[in-house]
Amino acid sequence: MSRSSSTGRAGRIHAVTSEQRPAAALTVGGRDEALEDRLEAELTAFNAAATRTERPEDISVRVTDTTGDLVGGLTGWIWGTLAGVELLWVRADQRHAGWGSRLMTAAEDEAVRRGCTDLIVSSYTFQAPDFYVGLGFRETGRVPGVPGGHEDVYLHKTIGS
Repeated sequence: MSRSSSTGRAGRIHAVTSEQRPAAALTVGGRDEALEDRLEAELTAFNAAATRTERPEDISVRVTDTTGDLVGGLTGWIWGTLAGVELLWVRADQRHAGWGSRLMTAAEDEAVRRGCTDLIVSSYTFQAPDFYVGLGFRETGRVPGVPGGHEDVYLHKTIGS
């Protein structure tokens, strides 16, 4: 980068020019799976180098009924000694039947088996932050601005001790 400016009076605008930099195009659009794949690969490599850990491993837990229909499920990841829950869902007619707790317990047990010491999750205020507190999580922060005046609640639990 080189800077060029007018000499003389103070307060003049300095123009910034670029040398030997190819033209670039900025594109705004909807979902772009190829972009997501590339960003994930680039960030995973960066994070692995910065933390000296391997790529996060996926984890999933599912419950199906006798007909094979999904009752509930959980997806998440394990990265070093940290595990995270990305998605937890239980079918409406099966809520309050203990499936959420069983899914979380199974995921936590698997995380401990793989050497994790910490488990994190986030939940909107209209979802189930109190459910996670009841499982031993403690709130670590909130982010406002969720539609409807809600917040995103971040929770943490020490596991395996």
